[in-house]
Amino acid sequence: QVQLVESGGGLVPSGGSLRLSCAASGRAFSMGWFRQAPGKEREFVAAVGWSGTNTNYADSVKGRFTISRDNAKNTVYLQMNSLKPEDTAVYYCAAGPLLMARAMADYWGQGTQVTVSS
Repeated sequence: QVQLVESGGGLVPSGGSLRLSCAASGRAFSMGWFRQAPGKEREFVAAVGWSGTNTNYADSVKGRFTISRDNAKNTVYLQMNSLKPEDTAVYYCAAGPLLMARAMADYWGQGTQVTVSS
């Protein structure tokens, strides 16, 4: 069983930056982030493989968000730059062996709110 704990959400003006962190207990295979805006379905944001070398991003965040991981700390990060109001959502940390290949997660964090003001 893998437990995921997110931190780093908050309120930021349009064009600003935030960094989300997710600490995992136990081996977490691929790790990544999803988000869910009010009235919308949860969507894939980014994922990183076990080694940290391979990454995958949704088209909507490419060039603005960077995912990375520190295996010594069992932690994955999401650096979000040039934030837009449409990035406002609850961001969920996710993990699982199929996350990179199919954007499918077996484990979920509790979510952290990111709000971007216009």
